[in-house]
Parts: sequence; C-alpha cells; structure tokens
Amino acid sequence: MQIRKRTTADWPDAMQIRNMTPADLPEVLQLWNGCVEAGEVLYLPLTQESFRRKFAAGPSREPENLLVAEAENRVVGFLHGVAPGAAPPARPDAAYLTVILVSPACRGKGVGRALLHAFLESMARRGANTLMISGANPVSLEWRIPGTPGHDHNNMPGADVSCAGYPFLLRCGFSVRAREVALYGDLSAWSPSPEAAAAREHLRGEGIETGPYDPSGNCDFDQMCTNVGSEYWRDVLRTEIAAWKAGQPNADPRFWADGTPPRGPRTLLTAVHEHRIVGFTGPVDLQQSGRGWFTGICTDPAYERRSIATVLFDLLLQAFVREGASFCSLFTGWESHARKIYEKAGLRPVRRFDLMSIPANLSSVSRTLQEKTG
Repeated sequence: MQIRKRTTADWPDAMQIRNMTPADLPEVLQLWNGCVEAGEVLYLPLTQESFRRKFAAGPSREPENLLVAEAENRVVGFLHGVAPGAAPPARPDAAYLTVILVSPACRGKGVGRALLHAFLESMARRGANTLMISGANPVSLEWRIPGTPGHDHNNMPGADVSCAGYPFLLRCGFSVRAREVALYGDLSAWSPSPEAAAAREHLRGEGIETGPYDPSGNCDFDQMCTNVGSEYWRDVLRTEIAAWKAGQPNADPRFWADGTPPRGPRTLLTAVHEHRIVGFTGPVDLQQSGRGWFTGICTDPAYERRSIATVLFDLLLQAFVREGASFCSLFTGWESHARKIYEKAGLRPVRRFDLMSIPANLSSVSRTLQEKTG
C-alpha cells in the first residue's frame, strides 16, 4: 500500500498511514495492551507470539490487512481488517473491520478516520461494497467477560457498545444491522431444572426422544437444516456424525474448541421424532479456560413452541458440568425467544454487541471520511 502523508491542522504533523512491519510490533502491542489495561476494551492482552498467531497467519496475513498510523516516528494507531472472501464464513462482497485503536494522546485528531479511510480505499479496490463488523469475520477476538473471575469468551459477534470506540464508529457512518446479547452462567452451583425434566417426559409422550444421539440410528437431519435455512448446522451435524462413524475426531477446524482437534467424537444432544432429528445442540466440548463449548442450538421450525430447546439446553448444561466446565457463555439476539430460555436456565446478560456495517459504496464513504478529517 502506498504511504500517505497528511499535514492538516487536525492531524499530527506528517502522519503516515502505512502497512505494519515487524519492527512496529512492540509499539502496537504497547498500544493494544494499554487499551486493555485501561479497561477501554474487553480484549485479552497479547504477546508477540499470540499477536502473530492471531493477525499474521491465515486470512490475516495480507499486508494491507494490517495498517498503522505513524507520527513523529512512533505508532499512534493500529487497524486490522479482512478482505472479501478471505475465508469462510466471510462474504465475497464484504470486507471486515476487526479492530481499530488510537493512542490516547492522539484521539480526536483524525487518526482513526485516516486509518479507516485508507482501509476503505484498499478494500474497494478488492471488490468490497460494504464494510462489516460481525461474527462472520474469520478472525475472532477473545474477550474477558466483565463481572467474572477472569472468564473469557472466544469471539465477538459485533461491536461492543460499551467500549471506548463505539461512538467513533457511529460518527464514521456505521449503522446497526442487528443487536446481540452476551449471556453468562456460573456452573459451580447450577442444578438441573425440574421444569425441563417434566417437559422432557412430555416430549417422550409425543414420541420425541431427547438425549445423546446414537449415530447407528442414521436419522435424517437434512430436512431440519433445510427448514431452518442453515448450511452451517448441516455441516456441524454431518461432520460430527461422520466422526462418530469413523471413530475419529471431527476434522473440520471450524468446529474445534480452542482451535485444536478434539480428543475423539463428541456428544451431540438431539431431539428425534420418527427417525428425524428435529432439534440439536452440541457438540459438547471443554475449553482450556473451563468454558463449556458448543456450536449452538437449533430446532426445526415445524417443532417450535414444544420446549425442545429448553430441554436440550438443560441437557447441555448437565453435560458441561459432567465434563468439568466451570462456566458457560453464549450470544443470542437481543430480543430473541432463545434469550428467555437461556435466562430462565440461569444465565445472565453481561454485554450488548451490535452487528454494524457501512452499507454504501466504499469509495464514496471513503471520500466522505476524507472530507470530514481534511
């Protein structure tokens, strides 16, 4: 990327927006960890090695994904993003903003806008017509769950509305497309729900069996995934059931806790009716942090409002406790029905995240940012 020099009255003298180099890493880490220590962001602290693993490998390795702002021979800003179609589940027409940080002494001087302007220009040349902040970004950032004894979650579904940079995003033209809530449950004193147990018996009376899935049953799951409209759930079930039949760990890294292969096939909790899977959750796994890990929970729309999700989630928490999990955390829609299920099971809301985007032509947005900062 061509180095850009700006000398406007609002920006630090002779500021440069350029690709990050290995020599910038100590200053970028100082900026990152300073924001973490000040409580301005929920991210975990980074070391040189963890930074390289997160940002300098895989879909993040392209130089134009890593930008710094330099003024007076020091790094005063950092941006990371991902180009369109870099890796699943990224959209082929969308770029993704992962993080943007500015030194406290240089805030309000256009540094953040200059970084964003340069990234937008670059992504427009790559064919992006929108810039998103969402869980579809293939680069996920771990974050510390507030109000807990150091417990963390492995990704963010959008922008943290309580972080220091959220108002900046709104001023730059990002709009809110959806809202999600992060929920947290301490499993140290959790106990199964009698109501969920009664609902499970009621489902059994209707011919719907809930519990660990027996792969030898060869139950159909495609109909549920088609009804839900989710290829993701289809892939989860297909790969984990194949792992059971082969007696091998799931080979798809999208479904690995902590980014490492599981020890072997993992438990899937399902609701089965007439040889069809009509609801499921799992696979059940345990992260090194003590978090109970799973990909999500799904119910066939034709079987909703029967308490299937309530039963499956209660069984999931029971499985977490047996695995030795100390806590559970997840995301769901801010006003979704699932939120009521999770909160009734004992989870509490800890943070709101907004899925955001600049839905206009990136070149025009970039010009607008330049005008506002120039």
